[in-house]
Amino acid sequence: MELDRLKTSIWVQAQIRICDLAAIPIVVMKRGDPDAGTVVLKICRRDRTCEVFSQVRDFDGRMKWMRASGPDPVPEADAEPLIERQTKRDPDLWVIEIDDPHNRYEIDTPVI
Repeated sequence: MELDRLKTSIWVQAQIRICDLAAIPIVVMKRGDPDAGTVVLKICRRDRTCEVFSQVRDFDGRMKWMRASGPDPVPEADAEPLIERQTKRDPDLWVIEIDDPHNRYEIDTPVI
């Protein structure tokens, strides 16, 4: 099985385990489709800003991450409406929040 084709629920469980081992707080804010739901990842930083990443696929079907909040971190209050709009458009979406003030969490696939 290709890593890109993992069921979403398995990928989420793996991220929870990775964060637990590194003592990085992670919360599943919204559960989506366990097999094929896409993920929005909100990473909160020490300065009360955050970055929002959305899962996308490239032309070859490989998983990538897109900076949904733009190139720079945004105030957390600005991220919430963005995430809310995405969840309204896609009921199968997962929303994961990571509190990473020391920038230790590493995204597992390329960011475009």
